[in-house]
Amino acid sequence: MTADAGGAEWLERARSYLAGADPVLARLIAQQPDFDPRAWLAQLPPMDLFGALVFQVTGQQLSVAATRHTLARIEALFGGRLPAPGDLLAVDPGKLREAGLSWRKIATLRDVAGRLADSRLDAGVLAGLPDDELIAALTAVPGIGPWTVQGAMLIALGREDVVLPGDLALRKAIQAAYQLGHLPTQQEVLDIAAPWRPYRSLATSYLFAAAGPAGAPPASQPQSAGT
Repeated sequence: MTADAGGAEWLERARSYLAGADPVLARLIAQQPDFDPRAWLAQLPPMDLFGALVFQVTGQQLSVAATRHTLARIEALFGGRLPAPGDLLAVDPGKLREAGLSWRKIATLRDVAGRLADSRLDAGVLAGLPDDELIAALTAVPGIGPWTVQGAMLIALGREDVVLPGDLALRKAIQAAYQLGHLPTQQEVLDIAAPWRPYRSLATSYLFAAAGPAGAPPASQPQSAGT
């Protein structure tokens, strides 16, 4: 999904594959010939893997508006940016609570920050792990579930085969695009997305774009606890 890793050739190959695999995606792709799958990132602050985890954890169980408000207050604590692990550990946890984070989320973020700060986790090593190993390493932290990690993978690492079945906006986008009479369950999202492999990130981006302004960037949507 990154410009340097994929480029025009990768994008053309992925579009062709998805169009052949799924007639709904074929229609969406034909409707958006100049689509930029990473354009939504321009709406977000620059993030490394830890910053993306802060972003993801903050958004758990919050509306889009509440997530953005809380993130703005967190950024204000750190000079207008998301914190590095050492920065987060150095700040009074009460300040994070005043910014709008729950004590559970603060504990989760301090835990992962501590593991990165003392090298129990290494950001460089994590970035190079296969998807399943990266998910396993980070979900060992209480309060971080697979959907949280996958959102961070999509934002910070540009992984190409990520789908977010717990994301409310994606489920609504699929409901509209596939003309379902109900909001799909997480398992139904995974089943629908199965033919998209290994380009599920691109397919997800097309669905968000097709949903219009209501289809906010994946990681800014409410998620269930522990996801």
